[in-house]
Amino acid sequence: MGSGTGTGTESGTAAQEQARKTADGLSYLSGFGNEHSSEAVPGALPLGRNSPQRAPLGLYAEQLSGTAFTEPRAHNRRSWLYRIRPSAAHPRFVRTGNGGLRSAPFTETVPDPNRMRWNPLPDPPAGTDFVDGLWTLGGNGDATQRSGMAVHLYAADTSMTDRVFCDSDGELLIVPERGGLLLRTEFGLLGVEPGHVALIPRGVRFRVVLLGPTARGYVCENYGQPFTLPELGPIGANGLANPRDFMAPVAAYEEDAAVDAPVEVVNKYCGNLWAARYDHSPLDVVAWHGNHVPYVYDLHRFNVIGTISYDHPDPSVFTVLTSPSDTPGLAGVDFVVFAPRWLVGEDTFRPPYFHRNVMSEYMGLIEGAYDAKAEGFVPGGGSLHNMMSAHGPDRETFERASSAELKPQKIDDGLAFMFETRWPVIPTGQALAAGHLQSGYDDVWQGLQRRFRP
Repeated sequence: MGSGTGTGTESGTAAQEQARKTADGLSYLSGFGNEHSSEAVPGALPLGRNSPQRAPLGLYAEQLSGTAFTEPRAHNRRSWLYRIRPSAAHPRFVRTGNGGLRSAPFTETVPDPNRMRWNPLPDPPAGTDFVDGLWTLGGNGDATQRSGMAVHLYAADTSMTDRVFCDSDGELLIVPERGGLLLRTEFGLLGVEPGHVALIPRGVRFRVVLLGPTARGYVCENYGQPFTLPELGPIGANGLANPRDFMAPVAAYEEDAAVDAPVEVVNKYCGNLWAARYDHSPLDVVAWHGNHVPYVYDLHRFNVIGTISYDHPDPSVFTVLTSPSDTPGLAGVDFVVFAPRWLVGEDTFRPPYFHRNVMSEYMGLIEGAYDAKAEGFVPGGGSLHNMMSAHGPDRETFERASSAELKPQKIDDGLAFMFETRWPVIPTGQALAAGHLQSGYDDVWQGLQRRFRP
């Protein structure tokens, strides 16, 4: 790739080694929401204007808008791309199979108040790439109305070689749990490992290359307002996710000067997958500038804010990114991470407390263990606690924490996260019928006996 290479394929270990070498050597642009600019060839970016009569180097100028033209400047997302061929140069899209992918509105099941937990997604059939390996657990809202979200999982053993994916319905927050990924996007390359997340804006084309034999993880599809950093309020100017730790790609493009290999472009549009066969790679952007860009973020850089006196803070203090709604503080979806941290609260039950919440919570585990569950919640698995369902630490965790010596304790043996949303997550039929849905999840709270002593 770099400043331009072909789209020919390699196979097996050699291809993975080359992808790993590429990922390890990447450089980035720093800062969430910045007005970035990058060019793979000097002079490819026009100066002083966006759309000159003749764009430099014979390129085509094209604007990609992630928000309406007239949204407030502080919220506006758009980028100018300078590409070898305009995006308009493509054949007709036709419907293709959705596989395990589903989209809102979710109407195939009845909203269920029960607590649910799943084991990891089973390994896929041989030859499954990222798109074919997407499997929808549930969601809410309506993709055609740009509201709500969906929870997907993915499992793959094959890189996308002659395929490119694009989501017109929303932005994708990709959370790897097993196996690294090299994301080749219109804007350039991102290397994403377990413990990192990648944010792909609505409408951005990308290809997923595996850095190992298999890959597995989670995806939050956000139909609503684009993710942004949460307000800090009384915390002040610093803390939580620092803007400078979000890394955007530098420009890189695909082109074979001799002959362009055909590429299948798969577009998720209003809930369904559509495909067109291009005679060239659409990842042919030589230069770009703007703020509608993909990012990678290392979750271990999250600056955890917590109590240094007593009590357990609300989990909202662990918010990395938020998609605002029309009600201040009520998110369409929050992305929350439970990163390594010290617990020092005096006379305090330190694990997450028992609670019922107007928000709905899907929780996943990237590595290690989660401090509120003693067993059954494993990396790659997930739990769903919908609106007002009672949940909290299991019996073993409660008993241990209630009698523990309250000395300073470092929590650094796990990395968990949560997709929290203002509406109930309605499971898909396949999620409720899945063999990896755990039966008897309610049993983890059995044995919490009466302790009242009047």
